[in-house]
Amino acid sequence: MTVEQDKETIEPGRHSIRREPNPKPTSTTATRHPPGGWALALMRIGIGFVFLWAFLDKLFGLGYHTTAPQAWVAGGSPTRGYLGHLKAGPLREMFAGWAGAPWADWLFMVGLAGIGVAVMLGIGLRISAVTGTVMLLGMWAAEWPPARFGFTGDLTDSTNPVVDYHIIYALALIVCAAAYAGHARGLGRAWERLVGRARWLL
Repeated sequence: MTVEQDKETIEPGRHSIRREPNPKPTSTTATRHPPGGWALALMRIGIGFVFLWAFLDKLFGLGYHTTAPQAWVAGGSPTRGYLGHLKAGPLREMFAGWAGAPWADWLFMVGLAGIGVAVMLGIGLRISAVTGTVMLLGMWAAEWPPARFGFTGDLTDSTNPVVDYHIIYALALIVCAAAYAGHARGLGRAWERLVGRARWLL
């Protein structure tokens, strides 16, 4: 008899056999304790911090990718430096037209902050996975890694024509949402009780 089979117990003083079915874990139990809890938590916090740090750096000009005079609070544009200096791609002119537009700056910054905070806390991972993937795919299309040479003939510094860091970050967001990573050392359980039947908000 294997472990998976029903247990059989013989009651004292009787010859009858009483069968006790093994309890099967419910979906709630399975998601309450996701496998690899610490690993999922570390990945979730790490990918969330990537978005949050990008937001803070562009907002205050912390001196890594954005200098203080280029900070958003100092009147700089979070999208002008990135979209205004693209080297290749069939959509380069379209993205260049968006560079510095107030609506593009606001969408970009709100997206970075919202995804970063939500993923680090472990809440709203489904929305974060969708919006984050859309944002990252847009950035991938803007940089256009398949191009080896830019419109000036110079190398684009692309290291992989398909899977670059934008794709890896998007996959990490999808894994966090699919594996209920917010339940691992996060606020996922409390958030699930708060939103109730609105499953798309998980």
